[in-house]
Amino acid sequence: MKHVRLYQNTPLNIGDELTLDNDASHHLIKVLRFPQGQNISLFNGDGKNYTAKLLDAKKHCTVKLLDSAPNTAESKLNLTLIQGIAKGEKMDFLMQKAVELGVNKIIPIFTQRCVVKLTGAKLIKRQAHWQKIVIGACEQSGRSVVPEVAHPMRLDECLQQRVVNGFVLHHRAEKTLLDVDVITQASMLIGPEGGLSEVEIAQATQAGYQPLLLGSRVLRTETASLVAIANMQLLWGS
Repeated sequence: MKHVRLYQNTPLNIGDELTLDNDASHHLIKVLRFPQGQNISLFNGDGKNYTAKLLDAKKHCTVKLLDSAPNTAESKLNLTLIQGIAKGEKMDFLMQKAVELGVNKIIPIFTQRCVVKLTGAKLIKRQAHWQKIVIGACEQSGRSVVPEVAHPMRLDECLQQRVVNGFVLHHRAEKTLLDVDVITQASMLIGPEGGLSEVEIAQATQAGYQPLLLGSRVLRTETASLVAIANMQLLWGS
């Protein structure tokens, strides 16, 4: 039987009976045809895994919470990805894989070379869509702390916020990750398709971000983000 992990945005207390939300109930009943009486895993973002027994699988699923245990899947590195918004499914893919690799927060940003234009209700809807992708990535990868997808903002707004160990990636930098001392917290700024402009790189540097080189080849934005995360986790995280 496939091991099932589901997110529930509610307090989870051992011994309680809980009716799962519509999405989780549909997934168990219609997609998995999960049998009554079997156990599943739940999480709500508090860093624990909860074991629950499926009591009823008719119209809505009811479970009983049996026990909990700390989840040790989180990285020692607290990493924020500040990502220029990429087109369509590319941004969805990037966010999914970034969460699987252990990112703690994602800040989507609008830059000079962003071709994606989102405002008002469309922007709010897209942020909710991205947060749902993040939750799905947590379910799949075994994480029990759900990374936040911040409200998308302009780069200049983001640069006004205080940053600890900020890095801006571009292919003309000289410093590499091997030149950086061991750290436990970092923020990584990466442009969209077409990269950051010279002016934006200068603005980021003035705001305290260190220019960083990944290698001798020019990488696509989704490649650069995931390579940088993976290397940072290898050096400083898990």
